[in-house]
Amino acid sequence: MLIKQVCITKSDLTTVGETCSLADALLILEDSGYRCVPVLDGTENIFRGNIYKMHIYRHKSEGGDMSLPVTHLIKNATKFISINSSFFKIFFSIKELPYIAVLDEKQNFYGILTHSKLLNILAQSWNVSEGRYVLTVASDGHQGDLAAVSKIISKLSQITSCITLDATEEGYSRRMLFTLPAETSDEILKNIVNKVERKKYKVVEIEDLRKTTAETK
Repeated sequence: MLIKQVCITKSDLTTVGETCSLADALLILEDSGYRCVPVLDGTENIFRGNIYKMHIYRHKSEGGDMSLPVTHLIKNATKFISINSSFFKIFFSIKELPYIAVLDEKQNFYGILTHSKLLNILAQSWNVSEGRYVLTVASDGHQGDLAAVSKIISKLSQITSCITLDATEEGYSRRMLFTLPAETSDEILKNIVNKVERKKYKVVEIEDLRKTTAETK
């Protein structure tokens, strides 16, 4: 995954220094409109963590000293990824965070990858712009199921993308989502469904991406 292409670099970010007071950090957060921003050391190279607006507000409401440095309320100090991290590491690292810090090859702060950017990457995997239908095929999760269903479909159509998901509903343990190209006709779709189900797999859903895209506009 090429993080450099999707992350926001340090030069385009609002950040605060580790010696910044909570009062000044709150002003920065309020002016920027962000709920949290990265905290960097004096060289602006080392990521120290994140400072959240809500934590400062809570501290202030409890009569806390607002002249304390932001490090007093710093969070997510260990929440960062490398610029060369795999998609799976990124996906499981970001979790509930609005963004995750990105470090370069020298462990210096490079920028952030936002939750919304990650969701966009996932959306692109569906190939909405190039696809027409998404077939959700359920199986028992046996070895070779993905290859078998892919072979059936590819005899009648190209496959623009494929995603597999674990599932436990209705006794099935695996769901395979196949995106078919934009030029797929209703007749080809019907033939694919018939052939897949004759092999004892179950097509549990067919989504028309044209309708979905129109509804979300």
